[in-house]
Amino acid sequence: MSPSIDSLRAAGFRGLRVVGDVHGDARGFDAAIAGAEAARLFVVQLGDLTDHGADNPAVLRATFAMIDAGRGLFLLGNHDHKLRRALLGDAVRIEKAGLGRTLDQIAAAPDAAAIAARAIEEIGRAPAWLRIGHWLFVHAAFHDAMLQHAPPPDAGSTRPEGLVGRAIFGQVTGRQGPDGFPIRLIGWVDRIPAGLTVMVGHDNRTRDGRPLTMTNARGGCAVFLDTGAGKGGALAWQDLPFDQPEIDASQGQAASMTV
Repeated sequence: MSPSIDSLRAAGFRGLRVVGDVHGDARGFDAAIAGAEAARLFVVQLGDLTDHGADNPAVLRATFAMIDAGRGLFLLGNHDHKLRRALLGDAVRIEKAGLGRTLDQIAAAPDAAAIAARAIEEIGRAPAWLRIGHWLFVHAAFHDAMLQHAPPPDAGSTRPEGLVGRAIFGQVTGRQGPDGFPIRLIGWVDRIPAGLTVMVGHDNRTRDGRPLTMTNARGGCAVFLDTGAGKGGALAWQDLPFDQPEIDASQGQAASMTV
């Protein structure tokens, strides 16, 4: 069952800490989790736990410990979905500095079998999107139907189609930019209804290392929290206190930890 503000309050949490794409930045993720625990904040990590960074097994261990302690969860990202397929032996495209690094690090870990088995399990049942109060959390992109439908319970273990495809890949064009990364559309920002804030990762759309906030003409808001962790940038997170339910996401607390 998805957490609600009431259930999280009852468990002693004072708010949420929303963490962007980690991509193997274990040091930054440890700091984000430790700070959240000290402040009694429930962690919502937006997906893409691994690939590129210095210690992908440590990120996975920290995630599993956080889940076991009931202190947070992670959403399904495209890199997570691909990692699960690779661990199951499916044929996937492996980027040497990305998924290849993660697989090599897991293979070299003393607890490799346990990490792989737990990753397969947790990714297989990770939510593709999550609504808590007037916030919606999703890895890549919003769609109106996410407000009417719960994500399928097996999104991480099946082919990502329909809303799940939108959730983890965004609106793709099939083209690549000069930097070699896919060109994606963000017209979905205009469809966010008034009073709703959508928090996403997936695309690093900032030039100063800070999360980007976009507000549409209707009053809907999108916050992009991928700031390049594991790829030479920093890990960003934003705190959303329950005692300020009217807070605009752009006014929430944001912090970052360099790699």
